[in-house]
Amino acid sequence: MTFYSPGQIFLHIGPISIRYYGLMYLLAFILASFVIKKLSLRYKFDPDLLINCALVCFLSGIFGARLYFVLLSWPYFASHLTEIFAVWQGGLSIHGGLLGALLIGIWYVKKKNLPIMRTADILATVVPLGQAIGRWGNFFNCELFGLPVDASFLFKQYIPPNLRPPQFASCEFFHPTFFYESVWDLVLFLGLYFLILPKFNRIPGVTLFVYMIGYSLGRILIEPIRLDSIMFGATKIPLVASWIFLLLSLVAMAIVYLRDKKSANSK
Repeated sequence: MTFYSPGQIFLHIGPISIRYYGLMYLLAFILASFVIKKLSLRYKFDPDLLINCALVCFLSGIFGARLYFVLLSWPYFASHLTEIFAVWQGGLSIHGGLLGALLIGIWYVKKKNLPIMRTADILATVVPLGQAIGRWGNFFNCELFGLPVDASFLFKQYIPPNLRPPQFASCEFFHPTFFYESVWDLVLFLGLYFLILPKFNRIPGVTLFVYMIGYSLGRILIEPIRLDSIMFGATKIPLVASWIFLLLSLVAMAIVYLRDKKSANSK
């Protein structure tokens, strides 16, 4: 299977260019909202409140993702200030997005008197669906690809000469890491939706931390072959962040689970 991007632009309307990147994020939010509504009815939540919460988290997540990316890439943006807000060109860091969505999401949930962990469980179930769709925006931008592969490799992405890293200028095909992560996120969503949330709904927080663990594992597996990671010297920052998220989530889930078990034994 070979992936060929048709380009970044979906449609021109006069002077306005509608890009695939933005469309993928719009589609991701629409489908995620549909699933959130179903889950809110199933678990006795106000659908409007949860969808509004999802919108707040979505917007703050985009802001956090861009801010995180810009700060970690400041040597470049210091000389290209006009590109700081050009999110349609890519450059959104998921880890920054998760932090932004978490902080503003907690504020919104408290303001609306929603149960924090149960709300987080429902939203975390749907997040990987949005991520699975959003990664296709990277495909249209010809970004988030990995090391070169042979033309005979099972999955490969063609990268135009002007977008290839200089050291691989003669290579045509690369690992479609956007696709690997999209598939991983989709499987994670299905597991959370059909297995984890129904089974552990009575223990608030478990679904949230399973998502964090699952997503972090995916990044840890895929990140080593990516070519566009944000670097600090020879260290891939997203890889370090993924390990931190993984370890913290494992500890948090163990605490939540043991507290529930202790509470059950004391009854």
